[in-house]
Order: sequence, then C-alpha cells, then structure tokens
Amino acid sequence: MIFRQLIDGESSTFTYLLADEATREAILIDCVFEQHLRDLALLRELDLKLRYTLETHVHADHVTGAWLFKQALQSQIGLAAEAGAEGADLDLHHGDVVRVGSVTLTVRATPGHTNGCVTYVLEDQTMAFTGDALLIRSAGRTDFQDGDPHTLFHSVKEQVFSLPSKCLLHPAHDYSGRTVTTVDEERAHNPRLGDGVREQDFVGYMENLGLPHPKRMDAAVPANLRCGRPEDMESAPHAPEWGPVVRTYAGVWQIEPEWVHANLDTLTLIDVRQREEVAASPMGLIPGSLVIPLNELRDRVQDVPTDQPVICICPAGARSAVAAGILEKNGVNEVANLRGGILAWRAAGLPVESGKPK
Repeated sequence: MIFRQLIDGESSTFTYLLADEATREAILIDCVFEQHLRDLALLRELDLKLRYTLETHVHADHVTGAWLFKQALQSQIGLAAEAGAEGADLDLHHGDVVRVGSVTLTVRATPGHTNGCVTYVLEDQTMAFTGDALLIRSAGRTDFQDGDPHTLFHSVKEQVFSLPSKCLLHPAHDYSGRTVTTVDEERAHNPRLGDGVREQDFVGYMENLGLPHPKRMDAAVPANLRCGRPEDMESAPHAPEWGPVVRTYAGVWQIEPEWVHANLDTLTLIDVRQREEVAASPMGLIPGSLVIPLNELRDRVQDVPTDQPVICICPAGARSAVAAGILEKNGVNEVANLRGGILAWRAAGLPVESGKPK
C-alpha cells in the first residue's frame, strides 16, 4: 500500500493518501480546499487515479477539497449519512466498506464530536483514521454540531479502543507537532479517555473546556455541507490561464518544452546560468533567451520584462525552479519553470542557438 500523511499548516489538518500499488487507485481522507493543487500534484507524480475522497466528519475549521477533486478527476465523495451533506456520492453507515484494489477501509460510526463522525479502519486493523473523535492525548470537543460527551465517550471506548493494541491511530488534527499514536498509548496516557477515566469524569472535563468556537466555523460548516462546493468560483485554487502550466508537488509552476517552442513569440525566456557557463556550454541557448544569472536575480527582478509570461530556464530545470519561485514571490504572476530544462528541450529535437549571452 502507498501511504502519505500531508498537513495543512493553517488549520493543522492532516490529509491521508492511501493507494493500491498494483491498480494505482487511491483514496484521500480529509482533503483541504486550499491544498487542492498540492494534492493534485502528488497524485499526478505518483501516477495515481483518485477514486474516493472521504470525510471523517463535517469540519468546522477548514473547507474540504472534495468537490474540487470531483470536478477535476471525477472522484466520488463519501461521508456519513448522518452528516446530512448535499452532493455526496456515498452516504456511509456503520459497517460499510470502501475499497480500492487491495486497500479496504471499514466504516465505524464514532459520533460525539459531531453526530456524523466516522472512523475508517484498514482491513487488517493495523491503521485507523479517527478524525476528531480521538486526538493524540486528547479528544474532539463536544460543544457544537450536535456534539455530546456521553456519546463520544462510548464511541471511543467501544469503536476505537476495541482495535488491536498496536493499531496506529491517525487523527484529523494535531496542534503540537505529533503525527500518530496507538491504541495502547492512548489507553495508557490519554488524560481524557485513558483506562480508568470514568464517563462522568470525561463529561465533566469536556463541559468545562471553555474553548472559543473555531474562527472559520460560520463559513466552513455551510461549505462542507455542500461537500466543499464554493459559492464563489474565484476563491477556488486553479491553474493560471495563460498556458498549460502544472503545479508540481515541490510547489513550482511548470510547463512543457513543446508548448514553449510553439509560443516563443508570446513569451519572455530567462536563462539563469552564469554568463561564462552559457558561453562555454555546448548546449547553446534557447532562441530569444535573456541571461540573468540566478545569483543576481533577486536584485534584478525589476529587469525582468513582465508584459508576457516568463519562462525560467537552466540545463535540467533545477536552478530555474528556484528562479521561478523567486519571481513568483516578488509579484511576477505569470511565470513557470521549463520542465526538464535545456536537456529536455534538446531531447525533444527543438532548436538552440549559439551560447552568446544577451
């Protein structure tokens, strides 16, 4: 099984990618609206076909990216039927199974944080995804969205702590840099729900937390009841429209050599090699390129023409990826890295000229 744990720093939300190595089919659990392009890039670079986006509950602190993935990749959206969300393809109930290839998740209803909370358990019970029902050394709050501490106490004790002692538990959030725990650990060390904590102790604990409501609750809950479909499409993460650019998992906009060659007259090409390197290199220059060495670029951003999209170039696409990032951070909106650099350009049989720097 392919497994990745991703994080959204703004909301401290974990997103989980599970995929079958043979079929390349994948599941995303608790994806985040603002991280859509990042997660899309990971799926593309790992050559995975997204079949399902699953939610552990209707989130109050961030908006899901499920609807965006459905539009982009025709994946299906799954969450608890009790959540009452519109636009879901799978209304999940306790005991339901979601499968991609050999990867099988069983749904366990674990309400209490919200009435629509579920935990997804891997078939061999070596991993479970608890959402906000059980957090590391903590538990989800119970003071909104039909939360109930009595219900949550029984959900965790009966549905999570009944898993094998070494089962890895993956929460939807952590605010202290922790990433994973086990049933054993939480039974021994969770101050809210560990062994020996009685129901009345837990209820008293939860009823006296005094926490403020999540900052984005008023916007996030209605959006998540639409499975993340935005009311304003301008707010959705999207690729620029000036060309077929793709965001890489490394966070760089990238474009193919063949498209650049076909559109040379409408682009500004910046070669970021040293001038002496360009002059001595047998690779030559891509026609029309300006040379601004990478070590000078931060101080010469104003010298880069921005009336046309900018393509950054180097031999293999490494230094030019840094250059594209520098320009983007300095307000150049239409910029991309040439995928594979001059090596990919030449491999595609595209023309070069003598390496005399301009």
